[in-house]
Amino acid sequence: MEEILKIEHLVKTFGTNEVLKDIDFSVFKGDVISIIGSSGSGKSTLLRCINMLEEATGGKILYHGKNILDGEIDEDSYRTKVGMVFQSFNLFANLNVLDNCMIGQIKVLKRSKEEAKKYALDYLSKVGMAQYIEAKPRQLSGGQKQRVAIARALAMEPEVLLFDEPTSALDPEMVGEVLDVMQNLAESGMTMLVVTHEMAFARSVSNRVVYMADGKIEEEGSPEEIFSNPKSQRTKDFLSRFNEK
Repeated sequence: MEEILKIEHLVKTFGTNEVLKDIDFSVFKGDVISIIGSSGSGKSTLLRCINMLEEATGGKILYHGKNILDGEIDEDSYRTKVGMVFQSFNLFANLNVLDNCMIGQIKVLKRSKEEAKKYALDYLSKVGMAQYIEAKPRQLSGGQKQRVAIARALAMEPEVLLFDEPTSALDPEMVGEVLDVMQNLAESGMTMLVVTHEMAFARSVSNRVVYMADGKIEEEGSPEEIFSNPKSQRTKDFLSRFNEK
């Protein structure tokens, strides 16, 4: 199996607060890894370090064997390969849907407008948003905005997609439409790292689940191992709260 990312002894501190403590794990091609845990356990910070939006304090993040933290990798070109979908969509309010999906391709990948449009339309149709290309973000529901954000990330043709709680800002009735898109992506073989509170998604779509607590990986394994037979008491306690719902 091809190893795309390898995280080694990753540490992140904000002042005296150590948010990530000695994190180790690997991401292989085709993996769909759900990262679960209570708020404040370091999940989003981990993704932000992997995407270079936060600067890690120590350790290594290896992308195809090269440490992205040693200053020799161009951040923009790395981010085209390791894309990110945010909780709050991060669409450009002044641009319509089509332009939102074209701008990064033109500026970073140096694609022509015609080529960028072709990729944008292709991915917008894959997420069911092709009929909204003229709409501005304010005219869209939260679920529609998130689907546009996913199409925008896909149009860069990334190798890995990071999802930072992609449904937590959505009304309950919109969560399903975004999870459906993500499930289709997973089935198409997209490598995905998903910070999520959606336990049904983590259980049914992931091939690996990572449970974080207090900035550490408390336990990781297959969905079957984590949900049906967790070893750690902390994992059991965390999951029992969801099972009661």
